Amino acid sequence: MKLYGSPLSGHSHRAELMLNLLNLPYEFVRINMAERENRGAAHLARNPFGEIPVLEDGDVTLADSTAILVYLALKYDRSGRWLPREPLAAAQVQRWLSTAAGKIAYGPCSARLVTVFGAPLDGARAQDIAARLFDVMEQELAGRDWLVGDHATIADVAGYSYIAHAPEGGVSLKPYPHIRAWLDNVRALPGFVAMPATVAGVAPEEI
Repeated sequence: MKLYGSPLSGHSHRAELMLNLLNLPYEFVRINMAERENRGAAHLARNPFGEIPVLEDGDVTLADSTAILVYLALKYDRSGRWLPREPLAAAQVQRWLSTAAGKIAYGPCSARLVTVFGAPLDGARAQDIAARLFDVMEQELAGRDWLVGDHATIADVAGYSYIAHAPEGGVSLKPYPHIRAWLDNVRALPGFVAMPATVAGVAPEEI
């Protein structure tokens, strides 16, 4: 397998983390976003939107980080733990996948894009979205180790990267002990790999 992405992309990290948690061999192919390599013909052939990550698995080429999580869980996790088949549990996982594509993307992800990469976005609005999201997550994680059920699922993988690096976007995690405990639980999973902290940001272990 090949994973096309960028080391500092939380979207890429989701897919990379899942591959490692499943102990799957793969090659990480770096796409230089600063030089717009993602807009080159070779990458556009993999993903016409020019986005990362993209997974190649044999004759399968698949874009979108959450789609990759679903694919890997269904194809390579025979236990069914990472993506439950029971209807309610599956729906609860989907709720968090939608949150990853919505409130996480427009909150901590966007705030980090502003402070670290200088993206022309509304940083204050992104920080506000992140804070409101974290207020809800803090309540939901009270007395729970994972977002859904009693073990890790792809919901946790989808949420981890940008939430762990929220301090790089100027959003402190200090007011949220349950979220910080959940992040520690993810870090303790066998096969966990970290996303590098940016020079301009704050390393997660410093929160």
